Amino acid sequence: MFFKKKVLIEEMKAIEKEFKELNLIACFTGHRPQKLPWGFNENDERFIDMKNRTKVEIENAIKRGYHTFLCGMALGFDMMCAELVLELQKIYPNIKLIGAIPCKTQKNRWIKSQQDRYDKLVKQLDDIRCIYDEYVDGCMQERNQYMINNSSLVIALYNGLGGGTKSTIDYAKKQGKEVVVIKP
Repeated sequence: MFFKKKVLIEEMKAIEKEFKELNLIACFTGHRPQKLPWGFNENDERFIDMKNRTKVEIENAIKRGYHTFLCGMALGFDMMCAELVLELQKIYPNIKLIGAIPCKTQKNRWIKSQQDRYDKLVKQLDDIRCIYDEYVDGCMQERNQYMINNSSLVIALYNGLGGGTKSTIDYAKKQGKEVVVIKP
């Protein structure tokens, strides 16, 4: 009886491991425009090149079976990735985009055009996870950890310097997540 119980426990652990490996959810992390060589200029050829490379990585994830994408909905890389996923939903209607928002007031300090873009994207999300009602210290980091904890793949725009993106990538690696780095 003891041997049978031990075998069952080992089988359960193997099934749990396989289930975790089947967590085909990806998330995004990346620098805000201020930290990138093109800033807010999305007509810059470096931005266009990075956007095309990111689209390829998202589509590669979809072809590998990834069906859900978590997006922090921050300015820059996050919002661009949300737009790319929405564009790819036209080709792959089974994929989902979930906004992982640090607080309901995330957009309040942005200029109107950025707020309008954000609002347009939020309306198209398949679902929203909001960490806090109001901004509190650490809510961005908590949002990032939420995304990592609920994903198995991280698609990151990373310039090699310190900051929130580096911390998120480091956390993802410690959690054993696959990280695809796109250089600006």
